[in-house]
Amino acid sequence: MGIACVATRASLGVEAPAVMVEVHLGNGLPAFNLVGLPEASVKEARERVRSALVNAGFEFPMRRITVNLAPADLPKQGGRYDLPIALGILAASGQIPLNSLKDREFVGELALTGEIRPCQGLLPVIIAARQAGRSLILPQDNRLDAELVGYPHIHLCCQLPQLTAFLHGQQQLPGLSVGTEWLDEAPPHPGPCLSEVIGQYQAKQALEIAAAGNHNLLMLGPPGTGKTMLASRIMSLLPPLNYEEALEVAALHSVAGMSIAPQKFQQRPFRAPHHTSSAVSLVGGGSIPRPGEISLAHRGVLFLDELPEFPRRVLDCLREPMETGEVVISRAAAKLTFASRFQLIAAMNPSPCGSSDADSRASIEQINRYLARLSGPFLDRFDLSIEVPRLPPGTLSNQTMTGATSAELAQRVRRARETQLARAGVLNSDLSGKQLQQAGFTAADLQFLEQSVNRLGLSVRSFHRLQRVARTIADLDQSIQVERRHLAQALGYRAMDRLLAGLRQH
Repeated sequence: MGIACVATRASLGVEAPAVMVEVHLGNGLPAFNLVGLPEASVKEARERVRSALVNAGFEFPMRRITVNLAPADLPKQGGRYDLPIALGILAASGQIPLNSLKDREFVGELALTGEIRPCQGLLPVIIAARQAGRSLILPQDNRLDAELVGYPHIHLCCQLPQLTAFLHGQQQLPGLSVGTEWLDEAPPHPGPCLSEVIGQYQAKQALEIAAAGNHNLLMLGPPGTGKTMLASRIMSLLPPLNYEEALEVAALHSVAGMSIAPQKFQQRPFRAPHHTSSAVSLVGGGSIPRPGEISLAHRGVLFLDELPEFPRRVLDCLREPMETGEVVISRAAAKLTFASRFQLIAAMNPSPCGSSDADSRASIEQINRYLARLSGPFLDRFDLSIEVPRLPPGTLSNQTMTGATSAELAQRVRRARETQLARAGVLNSDLSGKQLQQAGFTAADLQFLEQSVNRLGLSVRSFHRLQRVARTIADLDQSIQVERRHLAQALGYRAMDRLLAGLRQH
């Protein structure tokens, strides 16, 4: 009787827990039993492995084969276990040496010809193998994932006979030719310039403040005033991700079945789901939980256009992740946590017909019903809300670029972010109540702000958000102390509160 153990890794959200594939060859009638909580795709490995071994020129033992995927209480999905199962059978039957599997992990799906096919979501596997300090053998077509991590103890293979020759010590497998030095060589993605947007100086200034402090921004205005153009150009103001942040984002995209090209590795994600998106597609979930749009926008921007057209129940699902920076998806088999620290940029019309209150064809009741699709607690999560009005006559005929360029504003944003990180270790949007007490506010200014909040009927959360916005405005001005004019400017970015207050007066 022979027994062999092969190390591999499962997929559990953005984690890759270790799995030991135990293969036992016993006496009795020929059989192939696969245990250890395998899903249907894993159970089908029996036929793939049998055909792959025979067609690759190996002997398939006609004995009672028992394969256990330990731990038995961890669900296993996908074809990534094909290669370790095949190697376990070869080792248990003496066709490859047992000691060649020591301190190595194997992941790969097998074709019926013995070819090793790529698998989805292997970036967490590579990161976990690097943390464990173990050698990893991957399919050749997963080279891009391996290069993103830059772990030197990785070997790539495309055929089962090629891998067995390596395990016999007869040949070498190709490794990674480069590390992560290409990160410094990759040019930043400039994107469209903010100066291409005609007019809308207040909106551009609000966009700069939102980018500098990582604040959530809501834009209100009639159709065609440039709200979507402004939202897309915030990416040209944001600094690139550092290596660890980019790796965290890439792992989430890998789990979702998406790949990131090396030249876009450090770009912040920009996600703009359609308003027909369901709660599961936006937040994440499914029978096999996968990250949703808010997790794919982690460390980047989530743009929701036509905000009131989203179902209210779907939007309210964002409230908790916007506060905690993560979303927890509970299922009977597992409880998974996906990071979702995103910046929310939203755009909407002030009425169902798209026009402002002065020339709207909709009645006050219709406008109230339209705005009632957005709950008060959800609107409370926006740090800034601004009007994006129609351009005055004569503006469109002037085709010259207006205002500062994105490159100039990006320098101001970078400098303000460096100031925030040096002062508190976090950006202003993440300042705690205790940190706000040490953020440079005088007692008189806080009293002025509290009186303004009470007069506008705002919540305590809005009081703290106004403090954070004022602190960001002061950082852009390179002011150590938050002055009264900074607070007044922050109070000016409350267009939604003014709209709702005006409707209540009618």
